[in-house]
Amino acid sequence: MKYGLASLVLLGLLITGSYVVYAGTEADPCKNRVPADQEAAVKAEKNPYIGKADAVAEGKTIFEGKGTCFTCHGVSGKGDGDAGKALEPSPRNFTNPKFNACVTDGEMLYIIRNGSPGTAMIPAVQTGILTDDEAKKVQAYERTFNGK
Repeated sequence: MKYGLASLVLLGLLITGSYVVYAGTEADPCKNRVPADQEAAVKAEKNPYIGKADAVAEGKTIFEGKGTCFTCHGVSGKGDGDAGKALEPSPRNFTNPKFNACVTDGEMLYIIRNGSPGTAMIPAVQTGILTDDEAKKVQAYERTFNGK
């Protein structure tokens, strides 16, 4: 309960537009977030939009607009968006080379589609915020942050 009040205060600060200096800790970037019975198929999935400039540009537009991904992940993809500053664990840092080396495109898509238990990541496709095609474009854009 002692964290409940602090979380509400931080959320209130975010809503009112005040700056929050608290930053959560990023969860282990290599932790598996896919159910065991789906893991092989998910890891094998390839995103046809990776490296395709027009799709990546559309993904950027969705990331910074309709998808509202930037609010938590930040415009630079470092997990430092205003809404993400009060989250524990903090939103994924897409610039982290370790994350990009150990998480497949299929795993990233699974999380965009289904959310990530134990984090604030919502199921953007399941909830209808994004279509599956839009999720693939966003994921292709997220890969461009690698190492930046």
